[in-house]
Amino acid sequence: MRLALGTAQFGLPYGISNKLGKVSQSEISSMLRVASKAGIDLLDTAISYGESESCLGAADVSNFRIITKLPSLPIDCGDISNWVNKHVNASLTRLCVKNLDTLLLHNSENLLSNNGGLLYQELQQLKINNKVEKIGISIYSPRELDAIYEKFNVDLIQTPFNLIDQRIYLSGWLDELKAKNVEVHARSIFLQGLLLMKRDAIPSRFCAWNFLWDKWNAWLDNNKASAVKACLDFVQSFNQFDRIIVGVDTTIQLNDLIKIFNSEKLVDFPKITSSDEDLINPSRWF
Repeated sequence: MRLALGTAQFGLPYGISNKLGKVSQSEISSMLRVASKAGIDLLDTAISYGESESCLGAADVSNFRIITKLPSLPIDCGDISNWVNKHVNASLTRLCVKNLDTLLLHNSENLLSNNGGLLYQELQQLKINNKVEKIGISIYSPRELDAIYEKFNVDLIQTPFNLIDQRIYLSGWLDELKAKNVEVHARSIFLQGLLLMKRDAIPSRFCAWNFLWDKWNAWLDNNKASAVKACLDFVQSFNQFDRIIVGVDTTIQLNDLIKIFNSEKLVDFPKITSSDEDLINPSRWF
């Protein structure tokens, strides 16, 4: 199945529309059972996701492949090898696994630092030592690829993609990556939940884009479609994505997503794309 389960909510109260806080341990176990039964075999986590790795380890992830992410490399890091291996070994211990499917850099710009070459060598060494199968980067903008891609060969790119933020496709990078057999995963398909919020619940800080919310909600009403289905079907329509990462707060939400994923697809979608980084980059929201 192309769906992968994002687990930021397992360790943090993640997402602008999250009103339930961090997911409980019992709910995590329930979600993993539902995911496994549905054929979801990939989990996406990160060292920076609070207690997410530990919660996954406590729930037993032996039936899953795991992606995790290294935090930003400290500017004053004197021993790159020790820093990388310390973090990776700690992640393996927390997750209760012997190796990882994929290790990503949470901050791709670390590869452009003075220690970028050494950092890349250490990632490659982890593959040689069979601690990780694939290495890659998590990006926030396709501009990051302009500076990095020709210098470093990576196996996997994780990128935001949704009805509003279509930069990875419009830039030409999505097709370029697939032509070079790089695995590509779409994340933030609901724009951290913003696309799922009721029109009158959207925070006032987003009022500058009221024309988009009006167009979006009018389209949903006219097509009698749910926001979840429209968002998920839109990303599914791009076959270039190997995986679609979704985050949920409850087992009920996960079951609903799986049903929608397997249902008949929408074929037309509203044109609400934007290149305004104050809207499409959640790190600039607060």
